Amino acid sequence: MVRRREQPVEEDDQEMDEELVALQFNEQLSWRAGKPIATGELLRRLEKLSKELADMDQETVDKDSLHGVAKDLAAHNLLAHKEAGVKAYVASCLVDILKLCAPEAPFTPKQLKEIFTLFVRVVLPALWNPSHAYNAQHKYVLASLADVKSILLINDVNNSEELLLELFSTFFDGISGSYKSSSGEQVAKDVEFHMTEVMVILIDESASLPPSVLDVVMAQFLRAAPRGGHRDKADSDGNQTTLLPKEEPEAYVMAKTVCNSCPDRMARYVGQYFSDVIMDVSGKGGHANGHKDDDQSDDETAPSGPSDADFKELRKAHQLMRELWRAAPTVLPNVIPQVDAELSADDIRLRLLATETLGDMISGIGAAGPPQAPDLDPAAYPQLKLSDEVPDHPAASILTTPISPLSFAQTHPQAFQNFVGRKNDKSHQIRSAWTAAVGHIVSTSAGGIGLSREDESTFITGLRDKLNDTDEKVRLAAVKAIEAFSFRDIVLKLAALGGVTKEGSVLFTLADRCRDKKSSVRVEAMALLGKLWGVASSEIAAGQEAVISALSGIPSRIFNTFYANDRELNVLLERVVYECLVPLSFPPPPKSKVAKSSNGQSTSQSVTEPNYDPDRIRAERVLLLVKDMDHNARKAFNALQARQPQFSKVLENLVRQCDAFNGGNPEGDSDKIKQNLKRTAQYLGQFLPDPIKVEADLHNFANWHDRRSYQLIRFTVSPESDFKTMHRAIKELVKRVQGCPKPHILDTLLPLLYRSAYILFNKSHLSSFMDCVKSDKDGLGAAAQEITTEISQHNPDLFKTHVEQICKDLVDGAPKPDQTNDASMVETLKACSSYSRKYPTELPNDRKFTQALIHYALFGEPAKCAKYAINVLMARKDEKSLVSATDLLQRATEDWGYGTSHFLNKMAAVAQLELLAPTVTADANDEIVDMALKKVLFQVRTEAKDSDPEWSPDAEMNEEGWVKQSALKLVVNRVRGLRDPEEAKELAPPVFKLLRTLLKAQGELCKTQDTPNYHKSRLRLLAGQLLLKLCTTKHFEELLSPADFNHLALLTQDSCANVRRLFVEKLQKYLVQNKLRARFYSIIFLTAFEPNAEFKSQIETWIRSRARFFREAKQSVMESTMGRLISILAHHPDFSPETEELVDHARYLLFYISNVATEANFGMIFKYAERVKQTLDGIDPSKSERLYILSDLAQSLLRKWQERKNWSFQAFSGKIGLPVGLYTALPSHQAAQEIAEKQYLPEEMDEQLDELLRSVDKKKKRKSVDERPEGQPAQKKAKAPVQKATPKSKAPKTSKSSSSKAASKSKTSTRPKKSRTSTSPALESADRRRSGRTRKNSSYVERDDSADDDDMLDGVAKWQYYDDEGNPVVQEDDEGDETSSLSDVTEDDAEAMEEGEEGVEESKVEEKDGTKPATDDAEESELSDIGDEDEPEEEIPSPPKAAARKGRSATTAAPEAKSLPSRPAAKDATVKAKSSAAGAAKSKTAPKARATSTRATRSRRGAAAEEEVDDDDAE
Repeated sequence: MVRRREQPVEEDDQEMDEELVALQFNEQLSWRAGKPIATGELLRRLEKLSKELADMDQETVDKDSLHGVAKDLAAHNLLAHKEAGVKAYVASCLVDILKLCAPEAPFTPKQLKEIFTLFVRVVLPALWNPSHAYNAQHKYVLASLADVKSILLINDVNNSEELLLELFSTFFDGISGSYKSSSGEQVAKDVEFHMTEVMVILIDESASLPPSVLDVVMAQFLRAAPRGGHRDKADSDGNQTTLLPKEEPEAYVMAKTVCNSCPDRMARYVGQYFSDVIMDVSGKGGHANGHKDDDQSDDETAPSGPSDADFKELRKAHQLMRELWRAAPTVLPNVIPQVDAELSADDIRLRLLATETLGDMISGIGAAGPPQAPDLDPAAYPQLKLSDEVPDHPAASILTTPISPLSFAQTHPQAFQNFVGRKNDKSHQIRSAWTAAVGHIVSTSAGGIGLSREDESTFITGLRDKLNDTDEKVRLAAVKAIEAFSFRDIVLKLAALGGVTKEGSVLFTLADRCRDKKSSVRVEAMALLGKLWGVASSEIAAGQEAVISALSGIPSRIFNTFYANDRELNVLLERVVYECLVPLSFPPPPKSKVAKSSNGQSTSQSVTEPNYDPDRIRAERVLLLVKDMDHNARKAFNALQARQPQFSKVLENLVRQCDAFNGGNPEGDSDKIKQNLKRTAQYLGQFLPDPIKVEADLHNFANWHDRRSYQLIRFTVSPESDFKTMHRAIKELVKRVQGCPKPHILDTLLPLLYRSAYILFNKSHLSSFMDCVKSDKDGLGAAAQEITTEISQHNPDLFKTHVEQICKDLVDGAPKPDQTNDASMVETLKACSSYSRKYPTELPNDRKFTQALIHYALFGEPAKCAKYAINVLMARKDEKSLVSATDLLQRATEDWGYGTSHFLNKMAAVAQLELLAPTVTADANDEIVDMALKKVLFQVRTEAKDSDPEWSPDAEMNEEGWVKQSALKLVVNRVRGLRDPEEAKELAPPVFKLLRTLLKAQGELCKTQDTPNYHKSRLRLLAGQLLLKLCTTKHFEELLSPADFNHLALLTQDSCANVRRLFVEKLQKYLVQNKLRARFYSIIFLTAFEPNAEFKSQIETWIRSRARFFREAKQSVMESTMGRLISILAHHPDFSPETEELVDHARYLLFYISNVATEANFGMIFKYAERVKQTLDGIDPSKSERLYILSDLAQSLLRKWQERKNWSFQAFSGKIGLPVGLYTALPSHQAAQEIAEKQYLPEEMDEQLDELLRSVDKKKKRKSVDERPEGQPAQKKAKAPVQKATPKSKAPKTSKSSSSKAASKSKTSTRPKKSRTSTSPALESADRRRSGRTRKNSSYVERDDSADDDDMLDGVAKWQYYDDEGNPVVQEDDEGDETSSLSDVTEDDAEAMEEGEEGVEESKVEEKDGTKPATDDAEESELSDIGDEDEPEEEIPSPPKAAARKGRSATTAAPEAKSLPSRPAAKDATVKAKSSAAGAAKSKTAPKARATSTRATRSRRGAAAEEEVDDDDAE
């Protein structure tokens, strides 16, 4: 401790004029050479002197009496004495003499230098050893130098800079621990205080400060930097920050105190210090504005930039600035303008460094770098809450904690504004640095000091804009910047202006990056979104509004990427689902608590919270995930899960083949085993991004031949494995593969495991799903019902362990005449219905269960319970089922009639019995049909009103509407249920007539009374859907004449939006499932004028997806559609040879061309269009000229399209044919020659087509950022409506600009043509089919699939051709339309198609006569019934068979497929399709609806309501 001065016991009052007190000490301190004073004696004398000097007062001391002692003390013998105690006492005496003699020191300059040398080099360094015997004297010296400020005398010493440098270095190094004693004792705080005070005195009261000393002070701030250099190196090592101290170093604190104690002087010194470095280096870099300049390269630097050594020093200086701003910002007022000037330097490195430095200063980040990003752990349980404090990161340090003592924006406004302007720098490096800095600024609230609303809004907007930057590095930096935000900050700051569903918000734009064309960006973006939702899931479940608004839309945005059909994106999607949204490790096992046992050893005990059920917790997470999805995302989710059983079979097959391969030494037929393995690997490769790598990896896996891995894969893909078993198998397999000789094969195995394993739909979760259906816990009941239904349809095996409980629940909840069933029972019944189709014998067969089903059929609510109940009842197809059906029919038809109790149920029950038990209903058919037609369909009981809506949602539809739909289904089911095709064909014509009447009469059947509009809409929709259903069977499809087909096609242009949408979706479903013939593809192209922009975009994407599928399958289905499309357009009620109408028909053709044509198939399409002109109309020969007009129109449009695409035209050399029934042969060669030579298009049509294509090109312009995966279309984005360039109608127009434009064009034209307008929409009813929105074309990567040209010999009319000499050319015989070339497949292909259906649609009832199954399609797979943005990957086929089959010939006509002679024998689209790679075009808003028209066929306006009819009821 410092020796304190002892106060005299007695103090005499003396007057000022009394005599001064003289020093009493008179002993000798010096000696002659050779006669030294003994050390002990010397110490005694010095101690005595020290005590006397300490007791004397400066004001009363006689200074003259001190001169002798002072001279002795300054003697070299004492100052350089070898005894430490002597030097300690000498130093304490000297500081007292300096105090008593102040301000004049009684020493010569030489003596002063020796004295301060003693202080600096001996006494003060000894302070670092608190256990020193003379520590009290050392502390006394330090305290006296500080209190009396006698330390300032060091400035009077010659070459004082050296001593000052040594003094400052000693203080900083000593306090930092460099001089600590072996005892490890800490230096007392008072020592640290006095040292700091000494340095402050020297800086504040000295005339100047040597640069070397300032260097020492500044160097202390770099103690905050991580070891190994500047921040970039620390950032490269995620664990570097763990080396940083948890508290500020003592030397750092001392330097900070020094700077803050004398800010003015330090500001001058520091300003000069940085000026020497910055101006020297920056001056070499030049200055410029740094903004984008088209004449200068982004990476261009000044010719004379700073050297690497200079730049290294400059970087070190900037690192020091960052730390100074955190510690002592008041010393930097002269430095900030210099950094600001660097923002305009021409050298990119200088601008980049200045941008990083200012960004870190604003956010309070020092030399240690930014804080660790918050740990967003989606697998944690329980999850974070919005009210929870953000937990400290394990590697957190005070040095990485952002601290900004002052507001940079207010202290240096000019530099702040210049920094903000760097967001538009021409260099992507600076924009990336700016983006990263902004993330830290907003997330740290400018170092905790806060931001103004305007500044925060500016930064958040800038962050959003950088997410759309043209450079992928900037977009990636923006995504990573958002990762710096905590969960709370993301919700409260980034989502303040809108969540992930609000267009224009930061989170919405972040979700757009999931479709970025660069893999690195979309990986980071999707993973971040997945983690955010995983962390937020508990708050979303709890109903936290802010979190729901901000993040609940994430699952939809993630799953909608499924429609991009990019294989790499699909792999990423699955990883995000199983690693972020619902991680395999969620929830973690209960934490173990360490407790001591009786023998003193520690034991681990599992501490489980009450009701901790990991399966339930995980199941609820899955339900919450589904609940948050929109309609399209749910379809994608269901599609992913629906294909899982098929992938699991493929993987099981792979394991069997690997086992047979036996590590390269197969037993048995070696070639066959190797070939099978290769084919399976190739097959799996088509679903992953790199097929070659997949094949190589799987071959390496087979060579590895680890039987344990085979067993683990079997555990993973087995429906019998619970979640725990499956998860452990995956973890063990991953570890084994990582330790194998070629661990890279995990890149292939893991995606395959994710697609094949029962992860989300696991039998461990099923009971929780079913409980939620009953209890509707947290509003998850609807999602649980949907999932249960999906499982029953696609994974019925999972129900095996629960089917008994399901049936028991059905019995317990069965309705009665006076008691309704619970609403949840409907989905349970539906699940049981799906299960019964695959496992009919595993359901109860007792009377109690049968009666419960009958009660559901008769009294269940809603009425669709009847359908499901009868499906279960008739599943066994035995005598007992027929007896039960007879009983049910009797009870249903007993005293039934409109208005009677449960009449709707009875009608629905009888309709289903007609389908499944026609022998039971045969005797009562007359009565049943009479009831359905005369008592229901032909009568109107609800009065029609002018105010009736065009469409009524399901919940608002009255009973009559439902009864009429059930009656219509009943009539159709009567013929569908007949097993004899001939009998069915005899009874079908009246049914077709009824449906045709509904279509022609717009849903009206009653001749005496008007039917309400919302009933008519439902009936004509159902009529169209039932016609499609009938046409899925060969003998019914043959009854649909071309004229009826054209009437059916017009349903795509119905006046009701819901009718159009639901009809098109049903059409798409059947086409993808390969249930309809290829001619039905032509109907889809009549949607060219669909007013609903989003729906039209979905249709376009679907068309492109199907076109790609057929190209890869080497089939010309879409190309042959051109001939059928021309026929439909020729018989369209809106056809007119007038130019305006032909432009509209050109839009239909352009809609087809833009979605189907590629450079590879262009020649074939052109040949189809050309061939039409060589025929007569087969429907109405008098309308043949329409065909010729449209043929010329199509050819002209194709040529212009080819020119715009710069495609090389290669005439198609193969044979093609047109369908009989639509076309017939010309009567003579002369007629054919006359038609060929005549041009049927009006002269002005050429310019109109140019204008049409220009209008399309304008709408193809994209944003500067391509949001696609490479080769994929951009995501839909709503834009302001852009009107089509449509021809002006004959009616007067009001648009002056358009009329003047037309007038000016007419003057310059050499031929007369009608005036046109390109801006004002037409008002005629005929134009109401025109949405005013031209299709947004996207530039898609053209697939150069050299698809083999299939011979189109069947189904063509017989043409007669002549050679150059006039001799007839022999042609092939033609066959009927039912044997169209679209059905040409080899027997091997037909066999493959049949085998491919195994395991995919087990519910199909394969009849001996080849008819389609007599089951309702509502319970069939909905995987392919997806129409958003892009068609998702279709269901995969079963594993490739062991025996290889011959491929189809590319050039030779193949024999007709025996299994399905009248339908296209393309591979089952729901089974053998590959993922389609086409994205959604950006949509535009539709204009207002047109005026009302009396022509029903021209009613094409979009309805406001978009409610969807339940698919089950629509059938």
